[in-house]
Amino acid sequence: MSLTLATLIPALLLVALGALFLVSNSLIISMCKAFPRSKAAAGVLFGAGAAWFLYAVSHLSEADFGEYRVALFIGFAVVAALSFFYVPDFLAVRGACILMLMMAMPLLEAGYMIYQPAQIYLYKIAVYAGIVLALYLGASPFRLRDFFQWLFARQARARALGGVLLGYGLVLAAVAFTY
Repeated sequence: MSLTLATLIPALLLVALGALFLVSNSLIISMCKAFPRSKAAAGVLFGAGAAWFLYAVSHLSEADFGEYRVALFIGFAVVAALSFFYVPDFLAVRGACILMLMMAMPLLEAGYMIYQPAQIYLYKIAVYAGIVLALYLGASPFRLRDFFQWLFARQARARALGGVLLGYGLVLAAVAFTY
């Protein structure tokens, strides 16, 4: 993956999220509040995250427990399948967290050992912030529901967050074409 693409992907995600929160009409608010427990979102996001993770497990090298990859694949596939039946609450949040963590590796590999120009740190900060957020919400997914309750209690909060995310995304998009 090129550094331009690795910077553009988080930029576009931030722009999309920022625009959603900036608009924040009643449809978007209800979708955000329903997202953490949405079965459809859980099927798509957790399914995609589990598939990507299982793909990574199936391609482990010998140095990374590669001799056990079949057993690991079967074990993780069973855990992923049983998650839909035994821990269905907030599975959409967990799926989004899995996707963020899986996406972080190729994004950060594009900028590995590159320290100049200085604006490269803007995209690395966004990716690392996503990693921290994914780890936090993966451990406590109900916090996203609580955050949405707080965020949409006042319309100014959602618009302020949307403006910040949109602005940072636009800056990242501009930075992507300066390498």
